[in-house]
Amino acid sequence: MEHEIIQEGEGYRIEDYLWIAFESGPYDDPIHVIPEETAKNNAEERLQLKEGCSYEYELLNEHYRLEPSSGIIKPSKRKPNRGRITPGNYVGRLPLHISTVHETIVIGVEIRSEKAEYRTEYRKMLEDITEECTELLMIHSSPVLQRYTVDYNSDSESLYQRFSFVQSMVNSESFHNSVQRVINKPITRWRSEIEEIDSRRVKRITSKHIKQIASKTSRMKLPEHHDLYKSIHSIPNRLSSHVKTDTVDTPENRFIKHALMEFERFSGFVSQTIFSRKKDKLPHIYYDAKALEKKLSEYLSHSVFKAIALPETLPLNSPVLQRKEGYREIFRIWLMYDLAAKLTWDGFDTDTYNAGKRDVATLYEYWLFFKLLRLVEDIFHIEKSETKDLIQETEDGLGLQLKSGRFLAVNGKYQYKTRNLRIKFSYNRTFRYSDYPHSGSWTQQMRPDYTLSIWPQDFTEEEAEKQELIVHIHFDAKYKVHDLYYLLSYNKTASEEEITNQLNDEKEMEKSGSYKRADLLKMHAYKDAIRRTAGAYVLYPGTNLVRNKGFHELIPGLGAFPVSPSNNGEGLESIRRFIFEILDHFSNRTSQREKHSFYTYAIMKHTPPESLKENIPEYLTSEAGEKERSKPAQDIHVLVGYIQEKQKAWVKKNGLYNIRMDREVTPAFTGADYLLLYQKVAQGREIILWENGLFPIQGHPKIQSKEWLLDRNYPNPRMEEYFMYQIKQVPEKWSAGKIKQLTIPSGVNKYRPFTLTLPEVLT
Repeated sequence: MEHEIIQEGEGYRIEDYLWIAFESGPYDDPIHVIPEETAKNNAEERLQLKEGCSYEYELLNEHYRLEPSSGIIKPSKRKPNRGRITPGNYVGRLPLHISTVHETIVIGVEIRSEKAEYRTEYRKMLEDITEECTELLMIHSSPVLQRYTVDYNSDSESLYQRFSFVQSMVNSESFHNSVQRVINKPITRWRSEIEEIDSRRVKRITSKHIKQIASKTSRMKLPEHHDLYKSIHSIPNRLSSHVKTDTVDTPENRFIKHALMEFERFSGFVSQTIFSRKKDKLPHIYYDAKALEKKLSEYLSHSVFKAIALPETLPLNSPVLQRKEGYREIFRIWLMYDLAAKLTWDGFDTDTYNAGKRDVATLYEYWLFFKLLRLVEDIFHIEKSETKDLIQETEDGLGLQLKSGRFLAVNGKYQYKTRNLRIKFSYNRTFRYSDYPHSGSWTQQMRPDYTLSIWPQDFTEEEAEKQELIVHIHFDAKYKVHDLYYLLSYNKTASEEEITNQLNDEKEMEKSGSYKRADLLKMHAYKDAIRRTAGAYVLYPGTNLVRNKGFHELIPGLGAFPVSPSNNGEGLESIRRFIFEILDHFSNRTSQREKHSFYTYAIMKHTPPESLKENIPEYLTSEAGEKERSKPAQDIHVLVGYIQEKQKAWVKKNGLYNIRMDREVTPAFTGADYLLLYQKVAQGREIILWENGLFPIQGHPKIQSKEWLLDRNYPNPRMEEYFMYQIKQVPEKWSAGKIKQLTIPSGVNKYRPFTLTLPEVLT
């Protein structure tokens, strides 16, 4: 029932029931009325409000009451005939149930998305999802598949799911164009019919005509001068002749008529079922079904279909149906319809269908899942069995397992250049809290929409997690993101005042509940909380591509990829290139990420050493005279060497210390940073220090000969060659008196050098 809408003051009055006006919100044109024809064509209400805004209402009779609705409709406690409507993220038809003295009136208003193209994008996404689902159904090899038939008598919520799929196909532009091609250029065939014609008008006499001339009654006399008069004196007035006519009544055209009638019948059944069950609160499905039924009825009313009979058999193997333009598309859609009508999907909650809500944001999430899944299948080697489980047997048919919050994953392999890799593409993977080194989050549990995980094939996923070899790339669907400036904005030339003002504005938006950089912070949360995350990216229906790098390389990073249903997901090509960049990066065995992962594992696999809280130098001076940060204490090695009485003066004077080369020399020896000298070994292998402090070693040791030492007056060298260290001639002041009581390690001979780390040396 249509209600009269009149603009009154700053708001709109709906007959004598209700007055609605804009209260507050961030968007222009927050409330307006669309033409009746536009509303019918789009199955929408004429009075249109916008999501994210607040509206005030007043019932025009103080005895009327508007039923509250889960946070959207909020009557005033002081004046029950007044209140506020706050749609939030709700999009679609909002029924307003007004209780009058004698009855309940239902007035529908439309909550529009802030995105102007949401109508076409909603239909496009639903059409694409339907096509994906039917493709899955067609490859489903369950032996019980053929038992299922279209069940029109299911509950209204399930019926709406099925109708939504059917509507997305039949109501599409491609279907409309296909029907028009059939109507404008239907295939025809020659049909032979017997027709009585004047004997004098027969152009070509056949043997059948000769027999009729000889035997047929109702004859006319021939004139005496006629050429045939000598043989026959009369001929029949009329002769029966076979005439070929062009007809559109072909098996293929009969099939097209059958398909259109089946679609029309299903739409009518849906509208009748919903009307019989919900007379007082009709959801959008009723209006959608009526509109589709009307459109199909208009197709069938064309003169072409009036000349076509109903089919006796369906010519499914006809080359025309399988190949000819127009026929091929309708045949394919009929097959999809037959399968889609069997499909159940709990991806949307029942409130979505009862209220007529168009949850375009959730649909965008599902749509992206299929787009990313096909992209992953196209790039990597994915077994068909991995996607088969997306469709499973249910009590009422076959069920699509895709649902927001439900975990799904497909596994695959890939060889990129010389590295064999494994991958996992996950939907709604939950990264739970866990202790290191296990996978998961080290703070709160996190659940990105989509996660692409990559690791070397020689490792299991668990091993790759523990050894820091796996990388996770997260993507989140954000349909409502429209201003990328607030998502990932930076201005390198901004002044301190401009930055301060921007941050102050954000603080005010945060207080008012309109903070727009929450999506950016969520990407940071994924990146920082989920272990081994190499990147987190927003997917949104926009135009701007943003990619920020954390360091020098491609990953780790944050960013946003534009993927819009309006352009058929062309932005997916950017994601494809990005994935190949990651694969190329992963094949580089000298990347900083590879090195970082190796040393992270090498460091974290051990129990932390005892704490060291000494005042050691913060930086060292390089040979070039530049300041360099000092290494971590546990990476600083100390060479502990023996010194004889006769060597002390020579070491002090020359700043040199040598060790024999008759033993295995480790990197810790050649890379030692300090020298600690002892002069005696007591009982229990305890050593007695010569200088209670550490001599800094300058550079790396060099090999020097016995002659070289003799030239410098070294006392009595015995070996032919030595390792020679150059040291400072006095110990570091900060180390004086802070050396532990050390013992020669087991397995080391007395008076032979050994190495320790700095924490093992200092008290």
